[in-house]
Amino acid sequence: MEQQDTRTGHEDHRTTTTEQGRFCVARCTCGWRGPARRARSLARTDAQGHASEPA
Repeated sequence: MEQQDTRTGHEDHRTTTTEQGRFCVARCTCGWRGPARRARSLARTDAQGHASEPA
């Protein structure tokens, strides 16, 4: 189940978070995948950090 859609000025980076059992993973349309986190807030922070990186 997707939890969040983060949009920034970088259209190449559209991120979502997905729950996998007890963990939450951030993913991006560019192919990036963050580490599995137990806290959704940490996965969202990973996604925001990735989306704000220069292309």
